[in-house]
Amino acid sequence: MNLFFLLRIIMLFAQHSNRSLAVVENERTLAIVKPDGIFGNHTASIRNIILQSGFTIQTQTTLLQLDQDTVATFYADHSTKTFFPSLIKYMTRYGPVLIMVLEKVNAIADWRTLIGPTDARNAKITHPNSIRAMCGEDLERNCVHGSDSHHSAAREISFFFPHIFPEGTMTLKHDEL
Repeated sequence: MNLFFLLRIIMLFAQHSNRSLAVVENERTLAIVKPDGIFGNHTASIRNIILQSGFTIQTQTTLLQLDQDTVATFYADHSTKTFFPSLIKYMTRYGPVLIMVLEKVNAIADWRTLIGPTDARNAKITHPNSIRAMCGEDLERNCVHGSDSHHSAAREISFFFPHIFPEGTMTLKHDEL
C-alpha cells in the first residue's frame, strides 16, 4: 500500500467522522399570546401545541398588561406603517398578553410555521392547522406573535427579559452523537 493511498483513507475517515459529530444549535425565539388569544381562552391550547411540537418554554411572564410606550418601542420597526396606531391600541386596550421564550433546534422557523401567516383570514385557508387559523380573526387580531429572524429574536427576547437573556445569547450549542 503506498503512502498516498493511506493518507487518502485517513483524510476520508476524518471527514466522515466530523460529519457524525456535528454540532446542533438550539435557538430561542419570542412568542407572545396576544389579548385575543388570552380572552378567547386559547392559552392552554397554544401551550400544548408548543410543547407537543418539541419546544421547551425557557421562561415566561405572568399575564402582563402592556402600556403604550412599551408597545411602541417593541414594535418600533412598524412605526411608519398605517396600522401602527391600531396595533398599539389593540395591544394595550384589549387586555393582557403572555410572553414566552421558546427553545429548540430551528426554533425561529418552526415557530413561524406553527403560527401560520400573519393574516388569520389567510391562515384559515392556506394553513388551517396553524395557531392563527385556530384562534386569530384577521391581520391585526391574529392571536400570537413570533420573531421573524435571529436578529429579531435576540432583540425581542432581550427587550422583555434583559436580566435573563442579554442580547447575543440566543444560540446554544449542543453536541450531537
